[in-house]
Amino acid sequence: MTPPYRQTREGILLTLHVQPGAKKTEYVGLHGDALKIRVAAPPVEGAANEALCSWLADLFAIPKKAIMIQAGQTGRRKLVLLKGVALGSVQNVFAQGDDV
Repeated sequence: MTPPYRQTREGILLTLHVQPGAKKTEYVGLHGDALKIRVAAPPVEGAANEALCSWLADLFAIPKKAIMIQAGQTGRRKLVLLKGVALGSVQNVFAQGDDV
């Protein structure tokens, strides 16, 4: 199985399955080969993408401009690039499971 995150020349590439319209924004585990993230914002006019980027920025203590949705702007499955984050940090954060 392909891991849900990997190091690239530009940064860390996350494979995400995003579920908008949840009660709160949180990581809930794996969904196939992707990290499943519930997002509190609705999937309207980019609100869920904005909430996802804000949550990731807070989670990894990086500016929102260091986060780019590379694929899946309008779908649930997304490829998100994080710049300025070490692979070990990503592994540690998502290894915590439901505590994220």
